[in-house]
Amino acid sequence: MSETTAPATAATSASAAASGSASRPVLAESATPRGRRARIALRGLQVFLALFYVIASALPKLIAHPSAAEAFDEMGWGSAGMYAIGVLELAGGVALLIPVLQSVAAVALSGLMAGAFVVTLTYFDGENAATPLILIVPLALIAWARRGHNEQLLRLVRVRRQA
Repeated sequence: MSETTAPATAATSASAAASGSASRPVLAESATPRGRRARIALRGLQVFLALFYVIASALPKLIAHPSAAEAFDEMGWGSAGMYAIGVLELAGGVALLIPVLQSVAAVALSGLMAGAFVVTLTYFDGENAATPLILIVPLALIAWARRGHNEQLLRLVRVRRQA
């Protein structure tokens, strides 16, 4: 980092704190090449997971693929449960790509994966039980890294409620 960027970042932080605009996080490391690479990698991970949830997970449920229908029938959830889970996965996958919803979507999909883990242990004797647990790790990373967007979402909700 050069000598000229450090004082500017400190001045920006000081002015933000003095003006009371704590709602805007100051990202000093995003100006560095490492911060930029991390943001790009995180965004790539989000796109990959979104594609996975939409195409590989939700689509077979929403088109009633025989393998998905058979699994939900075996659990006794039928087509209603299959479509409900498919819609939740589709919504979560799309929301991973919407900046203000990224963190909330990652948390919601993590909850869905925790449920999937319990279901695989209960109904399918643990077959492929590691898959939901593996998916929780990158989702938790996204939820944590994008947690600043939660404040924006709360502001949007409050503005809509007041109107």
